[in-house]
Amino acid sequence: MNAGLIVLSGGKSSRMGRNKALLPIEGKAMIQRIFDSLGEEFSDRILVTNRPEEYAPLLPDDVKIVSDVYPGSGPLSGIHAGLLASAAEYNVVAACDMPYVSKHVAELLVKKSQGFDAVVPRFNRMRQPLFAVYHKSVAGEIEGILEGNDFRVNNLWKKLNTLWLEEDDLSTIPEIERAFLNINNPEEYEALGARVKNTEG
Repeated sequence: MNAGLIVLSGGKSSRMGRNKALLPIEGKAMIQRIFDSLGEEFSDRILVTNRPEEYAPLLPDDVKIVSDVYPGSGPLSGIHAGLLASAAEYNVVAACDMPYVSKHVAELLVKKSQGFDAVVPRFNRMRQPLFAVYHKSVAGEIEGILEGNDFRVNNLWKKLNTLWLEEDDLSTIPEIERAFLNINNPEEYEALGARVKNTEG
C-alpha cells in the first residue's frame, strides 16, 4: 500500500477506566488487532502514544512509537505527531478503540486520496475522521489549530481540500457495518463480548 499507517493511542481512556487499547478482543489486545487487521503493506507503521512502555512488548519491531508534540490536546495532536514522524505522503489514520478497522476501507481511502488533503468516510450520517487518510502537509494546518488552543477536529475541515467518502462508495465492502465500531466504555466492551460469544456459540 503506497501510504503510511498511524494508529492513535494517546487518550486517557477516562470513560473506560483502564487502557482500552490493551483490552482483549477475541483473544488479542485491541491495539494488536488493529495492526494485524490493517496489515504490513505500509511504507511506515507508527503508533502515537504517551505511554510507550505499555505497548512496545506487544508490537512488531517495525512499528515506530512516537509521542505527542502537544500532549493533552486530543486526537488532532496525535494525527499531527504521526504525520510529522511519517515519511509517507499519504497516511491512513486509525484510532486505537476501533477493533474491526477494515483493510478494504483503508485501501479504498488511499485509492481515492490523490489530489486531496484528506479523505474522510461518512457512515450512518457521521463523519469518521479517526479512520481516514491525511496528506503529510496537513500537519502544518493542525499545528496552527493546536497553537490556537481550540482542539476540535471540526476546525480542520474548512482548511482542507477534503473528499467525503459517502455510504454509496463504501457499500461494496462486506464488513462495513462494523468497520467504524468504537469501544469507549465498559458497557460497550461488555456488549461486544456478549455479541462475540453469541456468534461463536
